[in-house]
Amino acid sequence: MATVTATVSEVKAFGENATIVSWTPLPNGDVGSAIEMPGATERSIQFSGTFGVGGTIVFQGSNDGTNWVTLTDPQGNAISKTAAAIEKVQEVTRFVRPSVTAGDGDTALTATLLLRRTT
Repeated sequence: MATVTATVSEVKAFGENATIVSWTPLPNGDVGSAIEMPGATERSIQFSGTFGVGGTIVFQGSNDGTNWVTLTDPQGNAISKTAAAIEKVQEVTRFVRPSVTAGDGDTALTATLLLRRTT
C-alpha cells in the first residue's frame, strides 16, 4: 500500500474562500495522504477516473490519525463508490483521506475534495 500525496489549492470565487484537495492517481490498495482541516464544516468529495474491474474507493475520517472509519453522506450511507460520484460529507473529523479498497491493474482514480468554512 502506497500513500498518494495530496495537492492543495485555494479557490476564491464570489467573495468566498474554499480549498480544493486532490489525490491522483489512486490505484488499487493505495490511500491518500491524510489532510487536517477540522475548521472546514462543509465538505464534498468527488471520485472520478478508471475504476477497472471491481474498483471501489471510500472516504475515511479519523480524529486521532491512526484509526480510520468510512464517513457517511447526509442520509447515513457510507461513502463507498464503484463509479464516478460526488457526495456531501456528513461528519467533521480532524483528518480525512480517500482509500482504494478494491480494483484491478486498470484502477486509477482521482479524489477531489472541496472544503469550505461557514460563518
